[in-house]
Amino acid sequence: MTVKRSSAAGVCWTLLMGCVFAAHAVTFEVMDGNSTCIKADLNASFSITYNTTNAEGNGSSCGGAGVPPELLVSFGAGHALTLLFSRDGRLYRVANISLQYNLSDTSTFPQSSSTGLMTVMTNATEISARLNSTYRCVSSSTVSLSAEVNLTFSDVRMEAYMSGANLSTDESVCSADQTVTTAAPTQSPRTTAAPSPVPPPAPERGNYTLTNRNGTACLLALMGLQLNITHRSKSLNQMVSEVVNLQPNRTTASGSCGFTVATLVLTEDLTNLTFTFTLNSTTQKYYLSAVNVSAFWPDMTERFVEGNGSLNFLQCSVGRSYMCSAEQTLSIVPSFSINTFRLQLQPFNVTASRFSAGTDRRS
Repeated sequence: MTVKRSSAAGVCWTLLMGCVFAAHAVTFEVMDGNSTCIKADLNASFSITYNTTNAEGNGSSCGGAGVPPELLVSFGAGHALTLLFSRDGRLYRVANISLQYNLSDTSTFPQSSSTGLMTVMTNATEISARLNSTYRCVSSSTVSLSAEVNLTFSDVRMEAYMSGANLSTDESVCSADQTVTTAAPTQSPRTTAAPSPVPPPAPERGNYTLTNRNGTACLLALMGLQLNITHRSKSLNQMVSEVVNLQPNRTTASGSCGFTVATLVLTEDLTNLTFTFTLNSTTQKYYLSAVNVSAFWPDMTERFVEGNGSLNFLQCSVGRSYMCSAEQTLSIVPSFSINTFRLQLQPFNVTASRFSAGTDRRS
């Protein structure tokens, strides 16, 4: 596997009150023999908060045999940015972003009270594009990797699962660029709550499945989802509660399965929803431990990003599926809640690609 860097990279580190910023402008090409599988032209900057007292692409891979394509950019003294890709029959996406940084690098982290390598990551990204098209996003977009680390992309042109050596002329433009440079895409009707809002009809039930590297189902979810977000309306210039049904035929599922942590990422047009499930090995019960949402609906004045990593919803014994046919509301934060309909899920110990037995927890 070879990685070509086709333009020079600029690296700049600036120290400011315990924060370090790194900026990179570079083009990378990941090749398997003579075939190009990933090409990326991007700027990336990092801000890392810490306590005080030159870019290379080696390690990238085109994947195969159940292993996802990977773009790994190493820079400085032990620092590295990694992008993992996934795809379905329609889209490819950045499924995971991780950053490794070296607090022992005193030129970058002067007077740091900690040393050694630190790694932070997230699978809550909004980078996705149609297969055989180039993802383009000139606007700056920030991804939070942890409470201390933020990553900002800009001027991005990138394509994975390439069929040729050059970036496709067909482009998938990010939503931030669409609001500035192009006409807004046609959206399905959305309901803006009035003083006496009429709720939308019950959402269609979606069937979402994750598979492991062997192609075996490892997470199963059947559910209708309705999102309730309070935001400032562009048209009304006031705070409104907008209720939107997630549409399964326009939603793609991705994520990961682990022994004690599993994630399900649902992406529909301008909405990205991430569920994190945790298995307590002591009690042998699993539960929904975190939910993150990012949305930029047409009537929003700015992108809505919220999450809660201290949840304890949908508890169930391992080896069984959680079921609730009645409507239930999951209050994530004061400005965001999820209504679930006809829910059945199993994020751990799936056998034969089927749900295990479960008891319907009607409310």
